Amino acid sequence: MDIVASLAAHRALSTEQVRLIHMPEVRRRWSQKVMVRIAAAGLVDHATSTVPRGRLWFPTEGGVRAAVDLGALPRAPRVLDAREALGPLQAHTFAVNQSAIAFLGAARERGDDFGPLAWRHEVVHPLAEGARRRRAGAVIADAVLSYVRASGGKVFVEHRFLELDRATLAVDGMAAELARYADLSRAAGEGGEPLWRRRYPSFPSVVCVLAGARRELLVRRRDTALALLRAEPQLTRTPEVEIRVCLLEELVARGPFAPIFRSLRDPGRAVDWLGKRHEEGGR
Repeated sequence: MDIVASLAAHRALSTEQVRLIHMPEVRRRWSQKVMVRIAAAGLVDHATSTVPRGRLWFPTEGGVRAAVDLGALPRAPRVLDAREALGPLQAHTFAVNQSAIAFLGAARERGDDFGPLAWRHEVVHPLAEGARRRRAGAVIADAVLSYVRASGGKVFVEHRFLELDRATLAVDGMAAELARYADLSRAAGEGGEPLWRRRYPSFPSVVCVLAGARRELLVRRRDTALALLRAEPQLTRTPEVEIRVCLLEELVARGPFAPIFRSLRDPGRAVDWLGKRHEEGGR
């Protein structure tokens, strides 16, 4: 049921992603056998994908009902069919999940709390409420991460907005989308209180992950986007909005606690996802 719940929450996962989330200690061949058994029970189905190459798994309606009935899911999400799982957003969804799995692996190594359901896809954040809500629009995060860590005898709940860029937009369009988080930071309710404060104790930083092109092109895209964002008036007026950019291949290979990010406020310095120059020591 935990596997079915992950598939339901994250739309579709490859066999290797399921293994990394739920069975990191077993070999790929065994994880394939596990998925075939779950499929034989009518709880999941699969489609053959080219990106990634191999099977993409998604839950059946019966699998979702069972997961909800047994308490593995709080509510039933919409279930994809094979056509939708292989649709135009397939590569984007796969990369979002790859990014989050890198955080899960780091949490597992460090004894932090970031489980299989610790990221949510396409989280809508309205920019106004009441009669103004429709006109004002919304910022839709590709995902929101909720990571709990301990350091120095204290516990920190770290929320992050995750944006996944596959180099399909012009770089100025990508920068414009990221700049909208400044609008979200200033969005206020009818009583004047920040709307984001209803969900988060402090305004989450933005983690932007780049994929979909050669490394040298992504590095240039990263540097250009950060230069455009530093000149963006909305962001200069909102210093509380921090944006950190990394490459997906580095996030997967080295993890979020490695100095693989470049930040909006200090782009010349490589930092980790917390803004620190070096990895934190073990506890």
